[in-house]
Amino acid sequence: MRVLIDATPVPADRGGVGRYVDELVPALIRAGVDVVAVVQGRDEAGRRAEWPGAEVVVAPSATARRPARFAWEQTGLPTLARGVRADVLHSIHYTSPVIRSAQASVVTVHDATFFSHPELHLGIKGRVFRAAIRRAVRRVDEVVVPSAATRDEVLRYAGGHADHFTVAPHGVNARQFHPAAAAEVARVRSALGLGDQPYVAFLGTLEPRKNVPALIRAWVRASDRLDRAPALVLAGGAGWDGGVQPAVDSVPSHLTLIRPGYLPLEDLAGFLGGAEVVAYPSLGEGFGLPVLEAMACGAAVLTTRELSLPEVGGDAVAYVDPDEASISAGLLALLGDGERRRELRAAALARAGTFTWDASALAHRAAYERAVARHSRRR
Repeated sequence: MRVLIDATPVPADRGGVGRYVDELVPALIRAGVDVVAVVQGRDEAGRRAEWPGAEVVVAPSATARRPARFAWEQTGLPTLARGVRADVLHSIHYTSPVIRSAQASVVTVHDATFFSHPELHLGIKGRVFRAAIRRAVRRVDEVVVPSAATRDEVLRYAGGHADHFTVAPHGVNARQFHPAAAAEVARVRSALGLGDQPYVAFLGTLEPRKNVPALIRAWVRASDRLDRAPALVLAGGAGWDGGVQPAVDSVPSHLTLIRPGYLPLEDLAGFLGGAEVVAYPSLGEGFGLPVLEAMACGAAVLTTRELSLPEVGGDAVAYVDPDEASISAGLLALLGDGERRRELRAAALARAGTFTWDASALAHRAAYERAVARHSRRR
């Protein structure tokens, strides 16, 4: 089976969709799928080096601009799919060609918060992706989602048929996310200027659905009741949550809040594994890869039960409601109970080991096979 994967939506800073494609393509090759990947020019060298078993094609340079990429997706991408003789065209980020092509079509829908939490997304982005999801469930041969919660939300808001969906949970890269050695933790502590101060970690883009302002206020409340207050380290891109800076500005001067921006990938295991608690009080996730990656590092994770997160965390994480008071109480409970943190760390490692990219690739391959069969019946 020959599959053309459209990786042109991957942003320069990679982000979640970049991680998805970076890990999925090699796993698909291991699963016996003949992969052709179309990428933007800036990604060509890296993808050729990292995907030696894939045929890499470079999209026109104009696709670096989003409007031009959307236009090329409607015309150039179907033409490319015919040219490489693909059996399946896999669009990896919501949008896909409007007109049905000669190939079977598969679209990945990463989450449904554009419907369930529209206030958390920028206006035009929400409108574009809501329309794309509605079109996908009507026109493509198979929809891939990372969780049952996302499938159910898409069915609820956009319609479609449950038997046209494949739930393919993400995996975790155990080479990058693993229990950190003491030297790794020490290196990260030194780079962040933490010394021996304990810390609460957050990793992710500071966007509205990550609920970071509530986390900041909850950490301040919890710190007032602790003999030794931990630092709060907010790692990741600055994002567009206008509530973060006012929350930061209100932090008392005796507390330590650090915003290091992006951390090098090689530092993430030490950062997550070295934290007393990794807090991820999200308002809604299509999967929750940061929670899984923290679990794989042996972290004690505090998160919410919103949408897909219980599918990832199971009984191996602590849960709170997404409001300030509940997050504060959850932080206090974990920071004051070393035995509970040790239990969560052990459980997290065991559960994280059940999520693999090879299993995800097998689920994707099954989706491709169903898409080809369904497409043949339509013809």
